[in-house]
Amino acid sequence: MTTSAAAGIVPPGLLAPAGGWSRRHPLLRQAVLLGGVLLLIAFAWEAAKWLAGDPWRIAIGGFTYTHTPPLAWRIASDISLPHLWTIVATLFDPVPGGPPLWLFLTGAAFYTLRTAFVGFAAGALLGLGLGIVFVHSRFLERALVPWVVGSQTVPIIAIAPIVVVALGASWISVAVVATYLTFFPVAIAAIRGLRAYDRRAGELMRSYAASTPQVLWKLRLPASVPYLFSALRVAAAASVVGTIVGELPSGIPEGLGRAVLNFTQYYVTAPERLWATVASCAMTGLVFVGLVRFAEAFLTRGRYRPAAV
Repeated sequence: MTTSAAAGIVPPGLLAPAGGWSRRHPLLRQAVLLGGVLLLIAFAWEAAKWLAGDPWRIAIGGFTYTHTPPLAWRIASDISLPHLWTIVATLFDPVPGGPPLWLFLTGAAFYTLRTAFVGFAAGALLGLGLGIVFVHSRFLERALVPWVVGSQTVPIIAIAPIVVVALGASWISVAVVATYLTFFPVAIAAIRGLRAYDRRAGELMRSYAASTPQVLWKLRLPASVPYLFSALRVAAAASVVGTIVGELPSGIPEGLGRAVLNFTQYYVTAPERLWATVASCAMTGLVFVGLVRFAEAFLTRGRYRPAAV
């Protein structure tokens, strides 16, 4: 790293400093952290059941263990909070007239993920386009950015039925709902990122009579990469949420949203099925965010340090 680079001539976030294994292997570090968080959640879950849940018994071969919790807490009952092993076991039980639950949820997750990807791509392009327009027009930025921010104050659960009624009950309307949640973080990050270039580099390009598109493509967009990928990770999770919410009023028979509705109706008799579906929704979001993070690592190859949106 030269003195000029250290002074800030290169775009912000370029050439992250070398460090320990966590810096050299960020994906592995994030996987370890995620595994640790999941273990803590599982421990807290079963600890609540052990302290204040319903009495339970485990029988494995000749070994039998019976436990009566010392406390009683309604939220830790088997109806509200099934045991984790019960949720795992129900994945191998068949759904009524269908395949095993894990296979059913896998198909639903793929359907939701495909729709979420369409909404994610459309929202990312829309957000980036708005960011480019706003950084080149102060008038439009002052006039429209408050409306862009204000659009996110309307609950998505209220927007989804309106979109479905207006566009029809199809995957297109669901993708539009996902786009609505996706474009905002990308637009805000694009505004910040496109202005994060080094001013001396901008003056140099203007001295060579570089056109506005050339400055955008060769200077502004490279400087915005850390900001955009940080926003895309947020947008990936938001697109899955928007897709699931959009599937609820659409009546589409596939997708995780429909599975949530179906298993909610039978929650009293089989709460573990709904919990398994909720876990599938969470895993779908994590997978999508992981794919975006993998794409970031592959495309940037560690040349950019992740930036806060």
